[in-house]
Amino acid sequence: MKVDTLVLGAGIVGTSVALNFRLRGRSVALVDRRGPGEETSYGNAGLVERSSIYPVAFPRDLKALAEVALGRNPAANYHWDALPGLLPWMYAYWKASAPARVLAYARTMETLLRHSLDEHARLAALSGAEHYFREGGWLKLYRSPEGLDNERKEFPLARQYGLSMRELTVDEALALEPDLRPDFAAAVIWSDPHSVSSPGGVTQAYARHFAALGGEIGTGDARGLVRLGTGWAMSTAAGLVEAREVVVALGPWADDVLRPFGVRLPLAVKRGYHMHYRGEGGAKLSRPVLDEEGGYVITPMELGIRLTTGVEFARRDARKTPVQLERTEAVARKLFPLGERVEAEPWMGCRPAFPDMLPAIGPATGRGGEAVKGLWLAIGHQHLGFTLGPITGRLLAEMMSGETPSVDPAPFAPARFG
Repeated sequence: MKVDTLVLGAGIVGTSVALNFRLRGRSVALVDRRGPGEETSYGNAGLVERSSIYPVAFPRDLKALAEVALGRNPAANYHWDALPGLLPWMYAYWKASAPARVLAYARTMETLLRHSLDEHARLAALSGAEHYFREGGWLKLYRSPEGLDNERKEFPLARQYGLSMRELTVDEALALEPDLRPDFAAAVIWSDPHSVSSPGGVTQAYARHFAALGGEIGTGDARGLVRLGTGWAMSTAAGLVEAREVVVALGPWADDVLRPFGVRLPLAVKRGYHMHYRGEGGAKLSRPVLDEEGGYVITPMELGIRLTTGVEFARRDARKTPVQLERTEAVARKLFPLGERVEAEPWMGCRPAFPDMLPAIGPATGRGGEAVKGLWLAIGHQHLGFTLGPITGRLLAEMMSGETPSVDPAPFAPARFG
């Protein structure tokens, strides 16, 4: 089979890329080793996070660093044997988390985030996925004055971009979510974000629409990608696929495909876990709730109340160590009446991340900084993959089709890594 574009990776990013191309009339094959939305895009908190203009930054003060190092911060865990290989990346991440650079990040990322709601709404309307989406923002809870003070630092810039937030008393927060318990001191409601009841379901709906438009969905191992003349090819379960151009949207597995072609990127992973619970006594939530100092999010999903953990620094393929889930579950039960676990085993996924916390969207560059002809990237969205999938798909389709980009792509160029 010959197509114009081969997209590797059927998560929310790759599926959105493929759909945007098909909407432009290109012939497209979307290939993954699993079905659409069954890996990283399945396991997140389901937020279309319009308001997250500030990143999940590396701790800068000694007290916060000590809490992580001593295992006292429930939002972070690490494997000792992974640290030697991760130290250069973590040092670059620490530098990128300096206050001035975080402010620059926020201004850059907002250029993508401002499109996040509209682009999801567009694809959802086309794909019949609107029933997954809900408004109402998300609620952030704080256990100390210091936690709330840190949140307040985001307000001035957020207001410049027209974002809406409001501080709440405990009673006001409980009026929004009556089944919460008053195990917190203050809250902030961010009104702009939307959320979904199944991020995997949304991705699958977009993929079904892509297929209904004539797009090809295949199964195959992307590590089999090869050059073929002036284009690219790989074997799938249905046979050989040939394409003029290829998009790598493989998230944490991108390096496995890119390195043989001389593309070296500082890509690491932030692992995370989730578990679903029944609401005890019929307890419900109407929106995601972040316990900032507790280090977890609880959010209503089709399978129940999903508890998602913070960050685990480990090798991508290392054994599961869901210690954060055990720690945060105990804390979450004091805040919300979680019932029995729905699944037998915790789910684990890997958030692909660059140390500057920005995604890589654009043409791949190899040794010497020269573009690798016909090879494009859409990877490294870390905590914002579900949020930014549709606008990434639109932006990349615009770039590869010679259209005027809706977002300045320069800050996200893979060439920034040299």
